Amino acid sequence: MTARWERRLQLAAHPLLFPLARGLARLGPVVRVPGLGVVVNDAATARAVLTDTGTFSKTAPGAPADLWTPVLGPSVLLNMAGEDHARLRRKLSGLFTPAAVRALCERVLAGVLAGMTARLAAGAPVDLVAEVRRCAGAVIAELVGLPPDPDRFDAMFARGTEVTAMVRLTRRGLTPPQVARARAVMAELTAPAVTAYRDAAGATVPGRMRQLGLTEDEARGAVAAFVLTGTETLVSFVPRLVALAHDSGWLARLAADPARTDAVVGEALRYTVPSPVMLRGVAAPGRVGRVPVAPGDRVVIMTMSCARASGSFDPERPHPPELRQLWFGAGAHYCLGMPLALAEIEAILGAVLAAWRQAGPLAVRQRRAAARVLIPGYAKLVLARA
Repeated sequence: MTARWERRLQLAAHPLLFPLARGLARLGPVVRVPGLGVVVNDAATARAVLTDTGTFSKTAPGAPADLWTPVLGPSVLLNMAGEDHARLRRKLSGLFTPAAVRALCERVLAGVLAGMTARLAAGAPVDLVAEVRRCAGAVIAELVGLPPDPDRFDAMFARGTEVTAMVRLTRRGLTPPQVARARAVMAELTAPAVTAYRDAAGATVPGRMRQLGLTEDEARGAVAAFVLTGTETLVSFVPRLVALAHDSGWLARLAADPARTDAVVGEALRYTVPSPVMLRGVAAPGRVGRVPVAPGDRVVIMTMSCARASGSFDPERPHPPELRQLWFGAGAHYCLGMPLALAEIEAILGAVLAAWRQAGPLAVRQRRAAARVLIPGYAKLVLARA
């Protein structure tokens, strides 16, 4: 059941790209595909590309800058490189330490998750997708300086996915109408962050960014990056994590032994691959594996193929060194928001397990795959007491 549902999620999201990716993975570790780029299917090669920022860049043609600079401007972690990127990461790093994000999640999510646990323990069915969307919205509201308002969270999520749904692997950028639409959406979503920045309110994340010396554009760009990359990733991953753990029997094992949580979460990240594709542009002549590349080439890292090569879902199998957390990137561009994502995941999974321990086993009662989304996931995943 585990593999069948994961395949269904992939095909619902990408009915053409998923079979193409699986087919390319069988052709070897590195394959040049006309119209697409140099495709990497091997974890060691992918890590070598991600850590060689002199040859492979986020700002060269074909890289993420082609997508996001026209929408968000040049001062966003998603589309920066070199010293400017390093300087912005240094300024932001203190906001995303494990201790800081745990405190943020406890402050923002405690009431939401306590309510979910109580409903599950009382026997009420809970749509985990909706609950995770609510949690992600509460965290984003904190990041952009908005008061928590659950009625706005679904709208915020829908607006963010409206932008990410425009992305196509076969195009290097968005069309002019898409750029105009995406800019309008992101201006709307980040407007509260700009207000909070200008107010210099130290209790808000944008206010603290100003105190740390970020410019208004840098603060807006940082918030935009977390809105784009953090919300949809979390809403996709957590229900898949719980479904995988349920289908494989690991949810029961975690309820009895929470010490195995890190292993199960890590393996679910490996198996679901929250960043299924990563892009780099070639900035200088070099090689990807045995394939020569030159400026103008695009490198398409099929993170999904790199990770899935290790086999089926098995939390007791260690990850090889070259694969270690590759879905969060590697080197200078390793995901700055990773501690926040893990803190949110731990908090939500903990609330599900708390309901199990209070009232007995839980089961997946209903599920439906999300169609035509950037990151595969469930549109609905209903949990209830078994």
